Amino acid sequence: MRVVLADDERMVRTALRVILDAEPGIEVVGEAATGAEAVSVVRAERPDVVLMDVRMPEIDGIRATEQILAGMAEPPRVVVVTTFENDAYVYEALRVGAAGFLLKRAAAEDLVGAVRLVARSDSLLYPAAVRGLAAEHARRRPEAPPWVARLTEREAEVLRLVTTGLTNAEIASRMGVGPATVKTHVAAVLSKLGARDRTQAVILAYESGFTRTT
Repeated sequence: MRVVLADDERMVRTALRVILDAEPGIEVVGEAATGAEAVSVVRAERPDVVLMDVRMPEIDGIRATEQILAGMAEPPRVVVVTTFENDAYVYEALRVGAAGFLLKRAAAEDLVGAVRLVARSDSLLYPAAVRGLAAEHARRRPEAPPWVARLTEREAEVLRLVTTGLTNAEIASRMGVGPATVKTHVAAVLSKLGARDRTQAVILAYESGFTRTT
């Protein structure tokens, strides 16, 4: 599992590298001190996961995340590393496609677990925190977007369960179907929402009012 670290504080990058390089199956392949440098390093190294600070020189972590996700055919999973979990910057990063966020004060085992979890991409990183952030910052639309009407009954049910943070296996057990069926439904939901992943789907579900009206 290849990881790039993007933070303008050298001590933070060093601490993250020491923790991650000590883990079997994880390798830090690059570092960046600015948002622009992060974009260049990620495009050159093509990592699986990027740990991205939100406040950096040149361009911030939000714009860097946006450029990385838009400019690569198979982009990495981006995890925002932040001091405050309810920061509006973090919410904007999730809106543009970051897979989740991690607090800088997180324990080493939480850091490693987060990297491994987002690489698997079958679950939300800290679902309660993502839901809380979405609920606090979501800008409600006056009318439901077109995708709400396009969801089948099954797809709407799957989206409701995704917003609670359940994995495909947990959703399958709840609905009484196979994991492969759930995976198909999740793929259809993401396509109809225009969402990059489950985290972005949760953000869109809150912004649209879906979580209040269904």
